[in-house]
Amino acid sequence: MTHEACMPRRPWDLAFTAEPGVMRLHLGVWGLHDTVDQAQLCVSELVTNVITHTGRGTPATLAVSMSGTYLRIEVHDPDTRALPTLLDAAPESEGGRGMALVNAVADRWGVQLRPDHKVTWCELATGLSTPNGHVSSPGASRAEALLGVYASAKRLRRSGTRPLLSGVAEDTVVGAIADFLHWLRVHGYDVDEVLDRAQTHFEAETGAAAGGVG
Repeated sequence: MTHEACMPRRPWDLAFTAEPGVMRLHLGVWGLHDTVDQAQLCVSELVTNVITHTGRGTPATLAVSMSGTYLRIEVHDPDTRALPTLLDAAPESEGGRGMALVNAVADRWGVQLRPDHKVTWCELATGLSTPNGHVSSPGASRAEALLGVYASAKRLRRSGTRPLLSGVAEDTVVGAIADFLHWLRVHGYDVDEVLDRAQTHFEAETGAAAGGVG
């Protein structure tokens, strides 16, 4: 029985006014940590392209979704005349590098013209095996197995077992905690927040146990 969690990544849109630095993608909640830098670069260049060719303050929309196992980034703006182009900018040139950077970072990009606006889009490979899966990680895979064992053990009554040697037990626990942290990270959780909650939970339980002694 597998306990691998499904991680739905629903499309989301954000209306904003084209201003420098107005938007940075936060893909940690999707577990796509390794894609954040490339995604932020693409968003920055696509938004800068809108500012350059349509003017500061142009209303625009950022749309983020999954296209299969690719992360799809779209910037919608109302100007259907100013089309982004891929220029062969000289090293000393002050402009023209925006779409060249997107072309270098993204796996594919393009422009779609709609009746009242245009959509400039790009797609980035994520390393996912399925759109709702998580990025492969040996630690996360081991944690999946541990979750299965733990869930099964919860359903069994306690029985006497021969204890592990103390050193082996400690190493096993440390390794298990590290694997669960991998699992939390690839599923988009804030690891520090979870650790703080676990510590609070642990202290509450041990405090209650101590208070009941006497």
